[in-house]
Amino acid sequence: MSILPRLIVSTALLTLPAFAQTIDPTLAVRIDAIPAIDNHAHPLLAAPQYDTDRNFDALPVDNMEPDTEAFELRPEFPALHDAWLALFHFDAQAPLTPEALKQLDAARQQVRREQGANYPAYVLDKSNIATMLANRTSMGNGIQPPRFRWVPYADDLLFPLDNSLLSTATPDRAQFFPLEDALLKQATQQAGLKSLPTTLDGYLKQVVTATLEKQKSSGAIAEKFEIAYLRSFGFDDVPQAEAAAIYARWLHHPHPDTAQYKRLQDFLFRYIASECGRIGLAVHIHAAAGGGGYFAIAGANPLLLEPLFNDKKLRHTNFVLLHGGWPFVHEIGALLQKPNVYLDLSEQCLMVGPRTISTWLREWIELYPEKVLYATDAYPYTTSMGWEESAYIANRNIRQSLGYALTGMIQDNQITQTRAEELARMVLQSNAKSLYHF
Repeated sequence: MSILPRLIVSTALLTLPAFAQTIDPTLAVRIDAIPAIDNHAHPLLAAPQYDTDRNFDALPVDNMEPDTEAFELRPEFPALHDAWLALFHFDAQAPLTPEALKQLDAARQQVRREQGANYPAYVLDKSNIATMLANRTSMGNGIQPPRFRWVPYADDLLFPLDNSLLSTATPDRAQFFPLEDALLKQATQQAGLKSLPTTLDGYLKQVVTATLEKQKSSGAIAEKFEIAYLRSFGFDDVPQAEAAAIYARWLHHPHPDTAQYKRLQDFLFRYIASECGRIGLAVHIHAAAGGGGYFAIAGANPLLLEPLFNDKKLRHTNFVLLHGGWPFVHEIGALLQKPNVYLDLSEQCLMVGPRTISTWLREWIELYPEKVLYATDAYPYTTSMGWEESAYIANRNIRQSLGYALTGMIQDNQITQTRAEELARMVLQSNAKSLYHF
């Protein structure tokens, strides 16, 4: 081997992510004993609405065209066995045969019957989750405070014009924009209007602000944006007069100019973020690669949001970047230096193993420990993994990831055992308590 290849190999070894090989047993016990606050999840209602509930997401991703599914969402994922056993007393190894799937469904239904309206809380208890933030278009049977806190959606408020052209961009958006149109129509009707106001000022006061205030009074603690499924990040600071002219010009005309329409969306996003800060709602933003083969990953780079976070007019609004930012795990961590920006672990704590997650988690904790939030992204993904199984598995993964990260920091003499336990409590619950004033 020549000197150059040896140098390359040795340099590569130095840059490999380091993590503890085992978790400190005392620390593991402490971590497992802390009830968590789940910053992001999509729980389903209790029976009898369970099987027909579609309000768990404004843009459900379970009917999109097939993509290459992450291994953890495939029916052969081994961790499913432990979740089935703990939740439903069903002892079988993945993947399940068609007959075994029927048996699993019967076991699930039996537990739901036994638990009744308490079933969603039962799932939380099995995963040691004290409180779950429920990302839903509406709350309902079994999904109620104090165990569940509401996070509704605000994307529909960004798209008041004709969206037929936007629907043609991808097959996924052809499904999504009609759903957004329906939500905006519902918000308009709930505001007591038969149609959208003819001026932007009227739309802002009578629909946008009225909707946010109504949701706040109904128990909402944050507003969720899935905007990365609909368009890229990058929200220019557009003057209200310009946005008003665009709204008036295109409100009753089909196929608005796409560049002008984007400018209107940009204005509306900043307006909504400002209003959320005014009335005490956090702003949650999907900030990672999303589901589906047409998701525009480059457009979800969280660095595109930096001008938003640097806007002095929005410093009173707290932003939470969801899903840990993968593949932009370092970029999203750097944004935590902004005083009003947080991130959570949802989605990738399920998609990626604990050892890998621990390297990213350690980086974030070393830099900004008070900005990192526990979250599962519990969701009805597949017939093998419902919101229940994903909550259980994600919870276990997060706690293991914390154990690896904090044990490594202890071994490297960065922190003491006492500080490690304090950091674990911060990620699992204290940071969320501080952010949402629980």
